[in-house]
Amino acid sequence: MNNNLLKEGDHFPQVTLNDGTVVQIGTVANMLRNIERYNAGARGEVAIPTLIKVGLFNLFSINEWLQGNNAGRHFVAREAQMYFK
Repeated sequence: MNNNLLKEGDHFPQVTLNDGTVVQIGTVANMLRNIERYNAGARGEVAIPTLIKVGLFNLFSINEWLQGNNAGRHFVAREAQMYFK
């Protein structure tokens, strides 16, 4: 999914988190792009487990994602809420 931001043949580098999970650099950038696309009417997926592992919801709570009127942010928050249930 993250590679959708790159031109064909390119790939994001990967890093290994403390728990041994390998994630692509660019995960948050891809999420931001997906929010833009969602706001423009496209619907896609958000890698909530990866965003949790990289600590995104430690910086911004789900309630913070729900503030304001940005439909894409609300989509991420709702997906995270469903994941945590």
